[in-house]
Amino acid sequence: MTDPSIVFLIQCPDQKGLIAKISSFFSELDYNILSCQQFTDEIQHQYFMRIKLDGQGVPLTRKELSQRFAELADKLDFTWSVHYQSDIANTAILVSKTSHCLFDLLERQSQGKIQTNIPLIISNHPDMEYLADQFRVPYYCLPIKDGNKVEQEQQILALLQRHHIDLVVLARYMQILTSDFISQYPGKIINIHHAFLPAFKGANPYRRAYERGVKMIGATAHYATNDLDEGPIIEQDVERVSHAYSPKTLASIGADIERTVLTRAVRSHLEHRVIITGNRTIIFPESGE
Repeated sequence: MTDPSIVFLIQCPDQKGLIAKISSFFSELDYNILSCQQFTDEIQHQYFMRIKLDGQGVPLTRKELSQRFAELADKLDFTWSVHYQSDIANTAILVSKTSHCLFDLLERQSQGKIQTNIPLIISNHPDMEYLADQFRVPYYCLPIKDGNKVEQEQQILALLQRHHIDLVVLARYMQILTSDFISQYPGKIINIHHAFLPAFKGANPYRRAYERGVKMIGATAHYATNDLDEGPIIEQDVERVSHAYSPKTLASIGADIERTVLTRAVRSHLEHRVIITGNRTIIFPESGE
């Protein structure tokens, strides 16, 4: 069943009376508030809110509601966005040669646990086409020819635009995106990578983790920015390991954490529970809506 609710995400300088002013605004327009979550950053003196409204039988059109709210936002110095839950986002998945993150996303989407359309999967290798076929999702293999990354990215961007993509998920896509690519989808590209202490970049990270005797491995999902792996963090998780674990076992544990963390991050984004503030994120928890 289509969700008719409306979500507003709001951030602004902290000030007195915000809850009263915002709730009164919607009440006066005859909107029923279904839930209201808030957070005050006392260090940065910033206020954040996620407010969910009943969208059934609403008195205003989308344009009218945005125009009326913009008047309040101007007065109170809001940065804000509005999202209609009935608008199902189109998500593109980029992948290279590993299946665990891709499979988890496809399976959960097919079961209705992630509310999104997945009109295409893009890869720089043919390896995952069998998985796309299993879920009946079109698969585009776009290799990087003669090191020409720019040409390949232009092909990807053309596909994303053709399919009206709202979110790009890098499900272990082992290519560094150019700044030109990232600038096309600010705050709309989610990446996943392992998280070790100490950090091991490049090939065979689990072998090097084994050689160093790490005691904890994990994964981080974040928004992609021009700074490699330094974008605002959405989700993280860790698991303790021991000297008895082989590199293969460590890799298997790492894969489980990666798929779980990536899926949680994607869900938070699609459910409009994330506010980006600088290089941080405010993640509102699921509220049993």
